[in-house]
Amino acid sequence: MAAACLAFGMATAGTADAHDELLYSDGAFGAGYEERHLHQHGGTDGHLPPSSSNVELVSKLKLKNVEPGKIADVGVSPDGNTAFLAAWGGETCKYNGVHVVDISDPAAPREQAFIVSKEGSAPGEGVQAIRLTTKYFNGDVLVTNNEKCKDKAGFGGMNIYDVTKPASPTPLAQGVGDFTVNGQGKKAANEIHSVFAWDAGDKAYAVIVDNEEGKDVDIVDITDPKKARLIAEYDLDEMFPQIAQAAPSNLQEIFLHDMVVKEIGGKQVMLLSYWDAGYVKLDVTNPTTPLYLGDTDFTNPDPEAAESGFTVPPEGNGHEAEFTKDDAYVIGADEDFGPYALTAKNLTDGTDITASQGSDTTKLPEGSTITGQAKFAGRACPGDPAVPAGDGTQIAVVERGVCTFTEKVAAVEQAGGYAAVLIFNRTASDACNQTLGMSVAGDIPTFGVAPREQGYAIFGVEGQYDDAACLAGDGTQLAPITLGATGDTLTFSSYFDGWGYVHLFRNEAGKMTELDTYALPEAHDPAFADGFGDLSVHEVATSAQDARLAYFSYYAGGFRVARIVNDQLVETGHYVAPDGNNFWGVQVFEDGGQELVAASDRDHGLWIFRYTGG
Repeated sequence: MAAACLAFGMATAGTADAHDELLYSDGAFGAGYEERHLHQHGGTDGHLPPSSSNVELVSKLKLKNVEPGKIADVGVSPDGNTAFLAAWGGETCKYNGVHVVDISDPAAPREQAFIVSKEGSAPGEGVQAIRLTTKYFNGDVLVTNNEKCKDKAGFGGMNIYDVTKPASPTPLAQGVGDFTVNGQGKKAANEIHSVFAWDAGDKAYAVIVDNEEGKDVDIVDITDPKKARLIAEYDLDEMFPQIAQAAPSNLQEIFLHDMVVKEIGGKQVMLLSYWDAGYVKLDVTNPTTPLYLGDTDFTNPDPEAAESGFTVPPEGNGHEAEFTKDDAYVIGADEDFGPYALTAKNLTDGTDITASQGSDTTKLPEGSTITGQAKFAGRACPGDPAVPAGDGTQIAVVERGVCTFTEKVAAVEQAGGYAAVLIFNRTASDACNQTLGMSVAGDIPTFGVAPREQGYAIFGVEGQYDDAACLAGDGTQLAPITLGATGDTLTFSSYFDGWGYVHLFRNEAGKMTELDTYALPEAHDPAFADGFGDLSVHEVATSAQDARLAYFSYYAGGFRVARIVNDQLVETGHYVAPDGNNFWGVQVFEDGGQELVAASDRDHGLWIFRYTGG
C-alpha cells in the first residue's frame, strides 16, 4: 500500500466493528479496506499480445490531463449521446472529477466539459446517468461517489449533478450520505465506494456503499435531488445471515462492493455484490424494509481453477453483477489481482492459521514455502524488552498492541535470525479473535493479524484464553507467554489459484444455481502470473438488445464478449490493442438502433466498440 493512501479512514483502536474497513493507527485494517481503496484497481504494466475477433473499434479518445491509472468508471446518458468518465485520485490526487464527452457521433467523440471534484475527493467506481421524472425534478442527473485522497481536505458521500444540458453540468447536491460511524457523528459524510440510482415513479432513490462501518448498504432518497437525504442503512450479513458461507474458512471478508437495481415483475430488485458472501437479491420496493429474495454461494473447490487442473478453495471476491435482459440469469464478476494465494498452518496441531501477507513487507515468493519453529518475540515495541535473536530458521511470533506493525517488524529484523514474522491480535472489544489485514513495511515476510487464541495455541496456552476478559481489555494486556519461548512448527505457502473471473447463475429464488464460469485462458496459466498486467475481470455489462450477450472489461486482458449458449458462457469476441489496454468500466448504449459499448481505459480514456459477431 502506498504511503499516500494510509490517511484514509483513520481510526483509533476501539471504534470499529468486526468487519468495518477502518484503518487503525497501528496499520491494521478490516474487511474491505484494500478492495475499496485506491491502490487496489490494478497496475499499469504489461499486457497480452494484440489480437481481435468479432469486435470493431469504432473510436477512441485520449482525455485531457490523463496519466497512467487516472481513468476509472464510465457511464452513458439515457439518450446515448454523452459519456461520463471518472478521473479519480488513485495516482496523484490532482485533476479529479468527471470528463464529459459528446458521443452523439460515436466515430468522432469530443470532450465538452469537465466536472471538478472538491479538492481531496474523487469519483471512482460509481458514475451513472439516469433520467428522473419526479414532481421535483424532470431531466437527467449524474450520480458519482466520493473517496478521499486527502483526508483533511476531502469529503465522502455522493454527488448529484443536473446533466440535462451535458455541456454545462450543474451541481444539485454534494457530499450526501451517512455522517455517523457506529453512532458517532462526523463533520463530513463517510467515504463511499460506489453509487447506483433508480427512478421508482413518484419516488427516486440511490444506494451507496458506506466504506466506514458495518452498516454499509445506505439508501438515499433523491426524489428531490437538491434535498437528498439518508433514509436507511443495513448490515446485510446481520439482517440475512444466510448470505454468508460457513466453508471454506477463507471466505471471511463480508462487505458490500457494488450494486444495481432493476424493476422485475413489478418489484424493485436490488442485486448486490457482497465480497466473499456472493451475489445477493433483495426486494427494495420499500427501500426502508428490504426483503430477501436470493443469493449465491461460491462453489468449493473453485470450479474455474478445476478446469485448469488446480484443486483450490474459492476466493470469493464478488465485485460487480448484472441481470441479463430477460432476467433469466445473473452474471457476476469476481475481481482478483493476486494469482497466488497464501495458506498458513500450525503443523504441530494440524490447524489452519488465519493470516494474510503484510502490505509492504517482503512477499513470500510465488509457489514457495517458509517452515520453521515459532519463537515468541513479545510485543516488540520501543521500550519493551529486546526481541531475542532467532536461530536463522525460526518464525518470530509477535503480539499486536501499543506500537505500529512496522515498528514491531523493525525490532525483529534488528534481533536477526528469523525467516518470517507472524502477528496475532491484542485485547480490546475490536480485536481478540477477529482477523485483520496489515499496512506494514519491512524486509522480512510478515503475516497477520491472526486471532489471539491461535497465537496462544502456538505456545500451548490456549486453555488460558478467556474471550470475555480479552474483549474487556484495553489493548495493553500481555499474553501469558514467556519471552523467547519456543512453540509449534508453522508453515506458510504460496500457491497459484488464478486471476478473477466470471460466474453465470440461474436467476431464481433462494440459493441461485451456478451454471458455468468463464475466464481468459491465460488467467489460469501460471506462465501468465507475472509480466502481462492484471488478467482479472472488472465489470460486466449485459446487452440491452440480446438477452444472451454480455460484455466485459478485463483490465490488461482487454475487452471481451461472451454469449450464453446452453447455460454456458462462451467467448465470442475480444479486443486487445497493439499497445495493450487497461479497461475498468463498460456500458452499453445505442446509436441509430445499433448497440455500442463504451469502455474506460485507465491509462488513456474512452474507447467505443461494436460487436460484429453472431
